[in-house]
Amino acid sequence: MALQIVEMESSGVTVLELAGRVTLGEESNQLRKKIKEILAQGKKRLVLDLGKVSYIDSAGLGTLVAGYTSSQSQGAGMKLANLTKRFREQLNITKLVTVFDVYDSVEGATKSFAA
Repeated sequence: MALQIVEMESSGVTVLELAGRVTLGEESNQLRKKIKEILAQGKKRLVLDLGKVSYIDSAGLGTLVAGYTSSQSQGAGMKLANLTKRFREQLNITKLVTVFDVYDSVEGATKSFAA
């Protein structure tokens, strides 16, 4: 299943709801372009809702790291929410869990920007 990205705004935070697979090729390129587009609009608060992501490969992880790095370099924040059990395990194995701010819900991630 191709990657679907739905963009929403909540309390001044941009939420990207991802559904499908984040893999090498069109899907990871699509996500990379969307993150760059949001940062180019001057938006500084970004939450990725990963609850409907069925699979993510190493290229997808690389895209998330690149998005995080880009947001940090532009003074923005990117947080992850609703991770599946499998994806949470991938972040633990790759030690990327120490890089990202991870939340159980979109609401929790959104509220964390106010803190």
